[in-house]
Amino acid sequence: MPSGLFVVSAVSSSIWVYGQVKVTPFQRKLSLTTSPTKSITTVLKTNNLMMKSYTFIKLNFYALFLLMSLCATNAQALDAVTNKELVSIINAWVRPTNPGQEVGAAYMTFLSAQDTTLVNIQSDITSSIEIHNMTMENGVMKMRMLDKLDLKAGKPYKLAPGGFHLMLFDLKKPLTMGEEVKFVLTFKMKNKALFKQSIIAKVQTPN
Repeated sequence: MPSGLFVVSAVSSSIWVYGQVKVTPFQRKLSLTTSPTKSITTVLKTNNLMMKSYTFIKLNFYALFLLMSLCATNAQALDAVTNKELVSIINAWVRPTNPGQEVGAAYMTFLSAQDTTLVNIQSDITSSIEIHNMTMENGVMKMRMLDKLDLKAGKPYKLAPGGFHLMLFDLKKPLTMGEEVKFVLTFKMKNKALFKQSIIAKVQTPN
């Protein structure tokens, strides 16, 4: 071997240099114009740096995985709390309809634990539901559509005939006595977060 030239050659699973010094195979071949001792030190430092980088990336991956798991858990916990405690929905019922009638109405009472807003309603019997309010003005009954229904914390809001109610358009079929109708209501909290709540309303006449 020429003077001053030191060659490290990789074998299948390890690299051996002078006198049982073992180096992991990060490079196939390394030629250094320096002394064997300095060459070994350089390789070891390089490998050590690469191992530290790998460990750093691995730790970052675990941290990201932990953060994502925590976020998912918090989202599930929030969903459970909001559905059970934020809004109580009671006395839900739907008025029966006659054959050929394409419009119906649903009623219920809301009681929210904090300020929130009803922004959307969906059902399995129709694809079009609107929030309406009926008022008497100068002896004339008027009905207007609302884009949303604001709910104040601790104040019950009763949807009933002659007042607030849900209008069901383009019914897929007549609504018969005793039938159950599923609704999915979407609420928006003050922090803009949305949550859904499902209820079952029975088709019946006013009590």
